[in-house]
Amino acid sequence: MMSYAHRDTTTLAKSKTHFETNKDNTKMVLQYSNPTSKIPPLEELPNPFGQLSLHLTQSELRETAYEILIGASRSSGASRPLTYVSNSERTMERSRSTSTSLQRSVTSAAASKVKKALGLKSRRKNLGSDEADADVDAGQGKHSASQCTTQKKRSSTVGELMRVQMRVSEQTDSRVRRALLRVAAGQLGRRMESMVLPLELLQQFKSSDFPNQLEYEAWQKRNLKILEAGLLLHPHLPLDNRDSSAQQLRQIIRGASEKPMETGKHSQSIQALRNVVMSLACRSFDGSGSGMCHWADGVPLNFHLYRILLESCFDVGDETAVIDEVDEVLELIKKTWIILGINENLHNLCLAWVLFSRYIASGQVGNDLLFATDSLLLEVEKDAKDLKDPAYRKILSSTMSLILSWAEKQLLAYHENFYGSNIDIMENVLSLAISAARVLAADGSQANHRKWKELDVACGRVDSYIRSSLQRAFSQEKEKIISSRKTAKNQQHSLPMLSVLAQNITDLAFNEKEIFSPILKRWHPLATGVAAAKLHACYGNELKQFVSGITELTPDAVLVLIASDKLEKNLVQMAVADSVDSDDGGKAIIQEMTPYEAESVIANLVKSWIKTRVDRLQEWVERNLQQEVWNPRANKERFAPSAVEVLRIIDETLEAFFLLPIATHQILIPDLMNGLDACLQNYIIKSKSGCGSKDTFLPPLPALTRCTAGSKFGVFKKKDRSYMVQVRKSQVGSSDVDDYFGIPKLCVRINTMHLIRKEVEVLEKRITSNLTNSGYVQDSIVTVGSDKMFELSVAACVEGIQQLSEATAYRIIFHNLNHVSWDYLYVGQVSSARIEPFLQLLEQNLEIVSATVHDRVRTRVITQIMKASFDGFLLVLLAGGPSRAFTVQDAAVLDEDFRFLMELFWSDGDGLPTDLIDKYSAASKDVLSLFHTETVKLVEQYKIVTLNRYGASDNSRLPLPPTSGQWSAADPNTILRVLCHRNDEVATKFLKKTYHFPKKL
Repeated sequence: MMSYAHRDTTTLAKSKTHFETNKDNTKMVLQYSNPTSKIPPLEELPNPFGQLSLHLTQSELRETAYEILIGASRSSGASRPLTYVSNSERTMERSRSTSTSLQRSVTSAAASKVKKALGLKSRRKNLGSDEADADVDAGQGKHSASQCTTQKKRSSTVGELMRVQMRVSEQTDSRVRRALLRVAAGQLGRRMESMVLPLELLQQFKSSDFPNQLEYEAWQKRNLKILEAGLLLHPHLPLDNRDSSAQQLRQIIRGASEKPMETGKHSQSIQALRNVVMSLACRSFDGSGSGMCHWADGVPLNFHLYRILLESCFDVGDETAVIDEVDEVLELIKKTWIILGINENLHNLCLAWVLFSRYIASGQVGNDLLFATDSLLLEVEKDAKDLKDPAYRKILSSTMSLILSWAEKQLLAYHENFYGSNIDIMENVLSLAISAARVLAADGSQANHRKWKELDVACGRVDSYIRSSLQRAFSQEKEKIISSRKTAKNQQHSLPMLSVLAQNITDLAFNEKEIFSPILKRWHPLATGVAAAKLHACYGNELKQFVSGITELTPDAVLVLIASDKLEKNLVQMAVADSVDSDDGGKAIIQEMTPYEAESVIANLVKSWIKTRVDRLQEWVERNLQQEVWNPRANKERFAPSAVEVLRIIDETLEAFFLLPIATHQILIPDLMNGLDACLQNYIIKSKSGCGSKDTFLPPLPALTRCTAGSKFGVFKKKDRSYMVQVRKSQVGSSDVDDYFGIPKLCVRINTMHLIRKEVEVLEKRITSNLTNSGYVQDSIVTVGSDKMFELSVAACVEGIQQLSEATAYRIIFHNLNHVSWDYLYVGQVSSARIEPFLQLLEQNLEIVSATVHDRVRTRVITQIMKASFDGFLLVLLAGGPSRAFTVQDAAVLDEDFRFLMELFWSDGDGLPTDLIDKYSAASKDVLSLFHTETVKLVEQYKIVTLNRYGASDNSRLPLPPTSGQWSAADPNTILRVLCHRNDEVATKFLKKTYHFPKKL
């Protein structure tokens, strides 16, 4: 018996189960198995064995094959006595007239080893020979009742089964057997392989042995065509065209075509034919006489004949089913090997093709045939590794190419042809393709590398199937979405096309992993990874085109990019999981998957979106600040309308940002915050620009000099000075209001910065809330927490409020009230230029400030005014120039005036707190104590402090202490200035002697 590859019984069971489940749904299986193309019937399939050089019909080949089968069977049993049985006796004596091979009874289906090995389904159905014979003998007349009875009895023998299977009539069968008996009787001991069967048959029959002349002529012509094909056109050994025997045979055949030749035992024509036929048939490679006749073993004639013999294994009533008696039939067919030049390898190859072609011709409903073909191909693959015969390899290559071509049509689009319930068929088709591809790829060299070569072939083929089928599946999914949208073009689609496609491809990938990858992994360990990489590339091409057309961030663009990012993560995860056990850990597959960089694209789009809005806001700030008038009457809160608008734009921008359907708000919020913060900082900086500062309004300190008795206002009477103060008063309420940097407008700026600071806190809380609602934990928000948000703006607000408060204070004291402070206070006589006018105007300014500035910053501004007034008071005393001179007796007046100044800010408890007043007045009180000190003592105190701090100069003179600006009773420069303004001789002499100060500038 021939050997067949052992197949997994689980797979076999699955194949049978699938067939049994679907046998009543054949139409459905056919429709899905290849919806794009019709499977060609058997006669339309290319013949892998090659075409015969002359026309022989299937009927002619079948009759010849049957004659060879009967002859080979008798030859194998020729050791038994042969007897001739007449037609009248055949009914009762048939069993005695047949050989052992043909008499053997048919075994039961359960005992078929071939079916079990090949996974073929069993058919527990007895062959109705009378029904089969009715098909064979149609048009040949009715059978008698006795004949039908005899047929039923004979149907249990292998010989009778073969006659029925090969559709040979009883009349033809009887004629062949009678001829063979005559041959055997006339040539006892001679085996069939040493004969040329068509020649022997021609010698045994004359026209009288046939029902009519036409049938006889057709029979004669068939035998001569077989001789021509086997000896002239397709000989076993190459034929020299100059061979005389060949030329004579051609002449005989040509003559018979014009006029039928005379046949029979004593025909001269037959004797002439025998001479040339035996001369051609008995040739050998080495020229020796082996006794073998080669007339039917030339390629492709032998394959055509053997194919017909093998096709007799199929039930004539069901072309998809192999008969249960296949074991006995194949054993009988094997007896023809010696005549046809067939061996085990050629048998396996030919049987595989017959099973395969019958599966295709049946419309792919006999799945067990496909399974059996797959099993045989494994044997063929083993055979092909060691056989180098050119003729065999040529037929092998042709057969494998046809099988591979068919299989690849299915596999290159396996998503269209296979699904969950017929996945076992895909496994068989895939196995067919791999086996065929391995055979075709084998070169027989370097056997030690063969295993690697086979693996490469399998992986390479499966890789191409996966990529091709998924490319088609991807295109179909895309077209399906496009088509559905065209159909419903008037409807609103909630998701963009690529978002839907991404979800569909995700489903396709998981479907691939669950259904197809387990099968494909048998030949490609990274099947899932390859599928993921291919789908990744397919979608990547679509995404690349989409991204190239994006000019701005839109909801659809974000949805597509998010969907693509999700798809990519799923595909990469599948590829990584599939590659865990691979040699390179899946590095090659992952490198193939060029990242979509969807997050990067989203980030860039969002950054562009941020930049656009920040640029617009910056332009708005520049334009509107130029138009801002800082009018305290613009609204009841007394802050700039432009600030309200800036904050509104920022709020709307933040709201729009968090409405973007992205998952990277936390990552990108710093970019937006930095831009908005810079815009707001710019607004704040420009708002305080030009408003000045403390140093802007402080008058320059005059050079140190001795005081001069009298006053530069001494020529005015008291009432004239009072009139001048009134004139100055009238200017307070008019010039400042209209001035762009007037006190009310400075207060509006302060209010605006306070508003910004307050609203920034609200925005910070809102941002934190949005981040929390987006799923970010509190710890992860620290990086964009309140201590980092609007950092520049907050710092600018704090600095701006401080600067504007100081600017407001020093503007009031040294600019608005300069005429009653620096230009008036204590000029000339102390008693006639006291602080009352200054206090009156200062009070008016305080009322303006209190009414304009916001409650939350009012104390700060008033405190700065108080500090400025204290600084102005000390500046008048210490740097008021030579027009101011004080005696020790004036100290009490100075103390009283300073007390009046402090009481103005206390305002009977309605003003600043006492502790705050005491804090900032301490330095002034400390300096006023020097005005109470006697001059002699003050000079000594000055010498000690100066020497202690600076030491003596080279010429033993006291060094001139620099002006520090920090007035203090312990500061040498402060004491020196008190001495400069001391109106007595001791001070004058000391200053003249020590520093040579002049009396006037």
